[in-house]
Amino acid sequence: MTAIERTWRPPWPCPVGQVLGAARRGAGDPTYVVEGGAGRMSHWRAFRTPDGPARLQVTARPALGEVEARAWGQGSTWALDALPGMLGALDDPSGFEPRHPVLVEAHRRHAHLRIGRTGLVFEALLPAVLEQKVTGQEAFAGFRRLVRRHGEPAPGEGPALLLQPAPAAVAAVPSWEWLDLHVDPARSRTLVAAAARAAALERIVVDDLAAADRKLRSLPGVGVWTSAEVRARALGDADAVSFGDYHVAKDVGWALTGAPVDDAGLAALLEPWRPHRLRVQLLIGVAGLGKPRRGPRMGPRRHLPGRDVDRP
Repeated sequence: MTAIERTWRPPWPCPVGQVLGAARRGAGDPTYVVEGGAGRMSHWRAFRTPDGPARLQVTARPALGEVEARAWGQGSTWALDALPGMLGALDDPSGFEPRHPVLVEAHRRHAHLRIGRTGLVFEALLPAVLEQKVTGQEAFAGFRRLVRRHGEPAPGEGPALLLQPAPAAVAAVPSWEWLDLHVDPARSRTLVAAAARAAALERIVVDDLAAADRKLRSLPGVGVWTSAEVRARALGDADAVSFGDYHVAKDVGWALTGAPVDDAGLAALLEPWRPHRLRVQLLIGVAGLGKPRRGPRMGPRRHLPGRDVDRP
């Protein structure tokens, strides 16, 4: 299979790994591989496009101001056309004012950070549902298992990559196997219901963001947090705050006030930055300004019948 290629010159110094890496679900994500060193680092992704499966290799050439990409598979043309959006070209940071001294410094250090837009709703929804109300370790392990069992090899050459399972494959996973994947019934029911409506969900990419939020939250089991996670990655929504996250309110409160806050406090703190509230959350994250993590990490739950959580 022959690759098709594209060289893109972003109109700003695009931090490729920082933007594209938002799609990576843990270090052992079987759909995303990073190869090479600082001078020639390639990001490999496998995903399903509206035209079919694709493998995408993205390599930054900062000295030349270029991004080189190669793609394989039925969705290769779609993938290369979507590349600028995935790297933040459709994100408009105009009007964002850091204001707070902490954000001013974070923005100075990460002035070129953008919010990418994949345009792939079910691809973003599947891992978001798996990440509901569980530790990252448990969520990433469940994602790896699901992809390894029910995904497919990505087309083309390069490192071993798997595609996320297609919606029909997700809908066909029996209830007992979800438990073996360490996914509880609440999350598996949400995924099966979403898989049945996957075609309709993909159409929200042409909706305004408020309508997209309403349609996502009309799905049983999809609430404020899950909708925000999907809109941030699939639609590039710069105002999609992760309310309900275990860490976000604490981290933003700590960075801006010196003390953690709850979701109500988070909403009040971020209100002056609307419609760029996600930009504040991301800047605090990439600058490492959140509440220090102390004490033992929360372990994965052990009451489900699946095997112990695996490692990457």
